[in-house]
Amino acid sequence: MEMWYIFAGVPLLGAVIHFFLGKKPKSLNRITELLLLWYLGVGIGVGSLFSGLAQVLSPEMVAQSTGWAYSPFLREVGFANISYGILGLLAVRFRNFWAPAIIAYAIFMWGAAAGHIYEIQQTANLSAGNAGAVLYLDILMPLFLIILLVMYHKTLKDNTVSGSDS
Repeated sequence: MEMWYIFAGVPLLGAVIHFFLGKKPKSLNRITELLLLWYLGVGIGVGSLFSGLAQVLSPEMVAQSTGWAYSPFLREVGFANISYGILGLLAVRFRNFWAPAIIAYAIFMWGAAAGHIYEIQQTANLSAGNAGAVLYLDILMPLFLIILLVMYHKTLKDNTVSGSDS
């Protein structure tokens, strides 16, 4: 089984279980909050730490999975991933980290996606670490998180407005 299943599926499962077993009132705002917390903590936090450590400790293995030649630059990319991982974990505790963590992650992932697309076009590199699920997640996960963040703030405002009317 590929690791992306874990970092995409576990947060979804965790948020849904948390939502139904939690004691807080059920609302669209609550489920978006939980999805954000779980995806920031597990998807970005643990996932980026895992990726970063792999790139720092085993760059040759990562290069092989992407179909690219080994480069010492992979270690530098690993440290960038570790920084997003730490941001994601901090965002679980500090809500003012939500937007910065998502923005930094989106810029990095969309840049990585552009690199993958370039490699596919230039060299027909369809390795598992360059194409397929990896590429789709590089594009879709940041978009999903941005939509969740916008929904969270919109539904929070809606809850505040409707709560002040009663």
